[in-house]
Amino acid sequence: MKEDQFRTTYKKAVDSMKPGEEMKKELFNKIEQRQERKRPRKTVYIAASVVLAAGIGLAGPSIWQQLNSQSSPGQVAQVTPGASNAGNSGTATSGSIVIPKLKLPDKESGVKADMIALVVYKNNIYTQSATRIDAADAAALCGDKLGRTTGGINEWSGSDEYIELASNIGETDLYSVKGYDSSFLIMSYSEINGEVFAELYEHTNGITINSGADLFGKLNLEGRVTSAQWESFNSWNNGLQQQAPLANGEALDGFLTALQAAKPLAAEPLIEQGIYDSEDRKIIYLQLEDNARVELTLFGQGLVRYGQAPAFFEVESGAFQQLWDSMKL
Repeated sequence: MKEDQFRTTYKKAVDSMKPGEEMKKELFNKIEQRQERKRPRKTVYIAASVVLAAGIGLAGPSIWQQLNSQSSPGQVAQVTPGASNAGNSGTATSGSIVIPKLKLPDKESGVKADMIALVVYKNNIYTQSATRIDAADAAALCGDKLGRTTGGINEWSGSDEYIELASNIGETDLYSVKGYDSSFLIMSYSEINGEVFAELYEHTNGITINSGADLFGKLNLEGRVTSAQWESFNSWNNGLQQQAPLANGEALDGFLTALQAAKPLAAEPLIEQGIYDSEDRKIIYLQLEDNARVELTLFGQGLVRYGQAPAFFEVESGAFQQLWDSMKL
């Protein structure tokens, strides 16, 4: 099912939901059909983050759109060529992009914000990560307990309700993730009747990106990839899960090294120019030593995107093409 068809179908499903457990079950089934093409079947998600009773973003001016770089100018990453180097002042240097903090909704405006799974921690908004972890491996990654989310955020919430540990995933314990900086990645974790529910959340807004290292370096990819797979756009887009092994070796190693030095590009102009209109895409899945699974989307133009961070990365052409050419059916 294509993106626009999914959104229409999903919107109808959400609008017709019944409250309570029946709603959760029905919505879970709808989302699972979509998510299966991006995650292994055995992955278990925290129930509240899947349900998002307020409704997951579908359309309109919203946090969802900001993450997809479709909101108005000033709310997404901006290219700043030629800007002076201001050291640690926060001003972007030449070739860097600035991703502002997410613009929170104004309750007084009466505008309903569309939601994705999010948590407020240390005055920053963490959103559902593009890095996945299976339930069976989650406990080993639990670090220090950071607190317990309070829930309370919904599509009508104003900025005054985005307080510390507020979320739209209900009440659950929040932990740091072993091996990762908690300023970038945290995890919700709970056990209910012996079943583990876990989800990773990442902070990719309110930052400046000078190169790929400012984002991908936080994932600690180099030297930690134990296996890799790739999937064609046709398989991904139709939920076929036809993933093929991607050999560890010179092509992958060279690509990961080049990714650290990749040039960041603001997502909004590329999206407006129709980069997603082309099916010239491949998706790679990198399994790390700690069993976290990182998903990257490669575009035939030599670009890479991670999750919904409003930035693309231009990888050195030789390294990119070598990996691209190695992925053949």
